[in-house]
Amino acid sequence: MVPAGPVRSRGRWGIGQVLAELRVDFPTASISKIRFLEAEGLVSPERTASGYRKFSRTDVERLRYVMSAQRDHYLPLKVIREHLDAMDRGLEPAANAGEPARAPRRSGGDAAAAKATPDDSAPALRMSRAELLSNSGLSDEQLTELVGYGLVEKVPETDFFDGDALDIATTLAAMAGYGLEPRHMRAFKTAAERQVGLIDQVTTPYRAQRGSEPQGRADDASAHLGQLAVQLHAALVRRGLRRTA
Repeated sequence: MVPAGPVRSRGRWGIGQVLAELRVDFPTASISKIRFLEAEGLVSPERTASGYRKFSRTDVERLRYVMSAQRDHYLPLKVIREHLDAMDRGLEPAANAGEPARAPRRSGGDAAAAKATPDDSAPALRMSRAELLSNSGLSDEQLTELVGYGLVEKVPETDFFDGDALDIATTLAAMAGYGLEPRHMRAFKTAAERQVGLIDQVTTPYRAQRGSEPQGRADDASAHLGQLAVQLHAALVRRGLRRTA
């Protein structure tokens, strides 16, 4: 998303105030232009009981993005709409027309991938099947098998995959490069489910209590135990590999 402009508060602004902000960078901006972009579904300001438009900071950022894309890159509204849709789902717009949107770059490499603590950005990500294939390196046939085995799952009641599915798919694609097939990888899913079940047994007494404090302790314990489980698994695998070397 393009950086926010001068508007910085959390309030709502009328169309005249938004126009004044936009004209700093887009002198030819007009109220009719803003209304046209709204009619095209590129921005959706709130409406007061009397029908007046009230724009949020996000609305202003979207308008800036649209106008910048038109002025600087001559992009048609159809392509801009696709870009906005990708960003709304946590993705980066495709570099070239006709290509799937790209997953955001993650810092930290293998260390980040090994974390067991919840990643709030992972569930928020929404990817189509084509986008997941493009970003993970899996073939269509491999993904079909992995979904069939329950290793890669869609977000419930949607047709999208989230960031967890991307992490799993990317890892499984790398493992497939060594000749492992989806049926071989079910053991990892079974082991993970057993670990989750054990952690759930430990934290259930906390969750049974009322109040935010016990729930917070349950969340902290679950995250810490998950991290410890990953560390233990890694240590056991390292030891086993050393013994077979």
